[in-house]
Amino acid sequence: MAARYTIDPDISRASTLPGRYYSDAEAFERGKEKYFASSWQFIGDESHVKAPGQVVPIELLPGLLDEPIVLTRDANDTLHCLSNVCTHRGMKLCEGPCNERFLRCRYHGRRFGLDGRFQSMPEFEQAVGFPSETDHLAKVPLAQWGPLLFASAKPAATFETMMGPLMKRLAWLPLNDARHDASQSREYMVRCHWSLYVDNYLEGFHIPFIHGALNDAIDYETYRTEVFDWGNLQIAEAKGATTSFDPPTSSPDHGLRISAYYYWGFPNLMLNFYPWGVSINVVRPLSIDTTKVSFIRYVWDESKLAQSAGADLDRVEREDEQVVELVQRGIHSRFYSRGRFSPTREQGPHQFHRMLAERLAD
Repeated sequence: MAARYTIDPDISRASTLPGRYYSDAEAFERGKEKYFASSWQFIGDESHVKAPGQVVPIELLPGLLDEPIVLTRDANDTLHCLSNVCTHRGMKLCEGPCNERFLRCRYHGRRFGLDGRFQSMPEFEQAVGFPSETDHLAKVPLAQWGPLLFASAKPAATFETMMGPLMKRLAWLPLNDARHDASQSREYMVRCHWSLYVDNYLEGFHIPFIHGALNDAIDYETYRTEVFDWGNLQIAEAKGATTSFDPPTSSPDHGLRISAYYYWGFPNLMLNFYPWGVSINVVRPLSIDTTKVSFIRYVWDESKLAQSAGADLDRVEREDEQVVELVQRGIHSRFYSRGRFSPTREQGPHQFHRMLAERLAD
């Protein structure tokens, strides 16, 4: 049985998760189901399956969940997200992107429509009660925001519940104009427990100390965090001549020069909105002390790339990486137990630690 962890809901009294959490192998394993399988994960964009007949296999959180799913667009132009495992003997159906009229298992020939419905199977004429509902491919929950696609193995909440506050807040952004920029996307291997990386993301407290160039672009004094049920939003106002958003009158930020919106959705999804577009950061635990972080960039205004707070994401990432790897080494010290939260600057980490502890205790 994993150790029980508790976080005081009053941030002014609360202490962080103890250092032993970050080496608790049982908590790490339980977190796969408690945190990740029940969450919404970014899986790409609709350009992957823009025409009827297109089929694209995907691994949901490779290296952690390794759940085989497949995106299909059927003859009626309907997009589907399905289990990529044959309902006969568990064979993986689709092994690479292709154009097909149906899915056929190459192990024993079972066939499915692109909507996941069972169609045929040789040598099953004498099977009683066949086919049944369990012979169809399972439908995987799928959600879309603009061109962006998200899926979940077993969502603990609807996509609208998780992302609704952000979608409403930023409905005025030209998200439908965003295009994937593979040349600017990056992946980083970080030697730390995945939650330490998220901790670092969830507060702007360290910006003046770690990110000199970023601190020159944003107004630290007005930096703030808004907490929702399933995530939070950090808002950075611009400083100096930094390119900024001009929110419309319908926005609560109207009249402010917003440099960036940083959204986090539990447990590992980060959507960073800049005047030029959005950087989607996905944190993927590979082991208890190794994490892969993907920076996936979508651009709607290339002319603003060099003048915004997100102009040099690679430098900021390398600065963060150095810090969290040092924390990974320090957190296991015999002399470290638990820290305290800054009530004015660490609302995000406090929310995150509460969510981690509550779900393990569930």
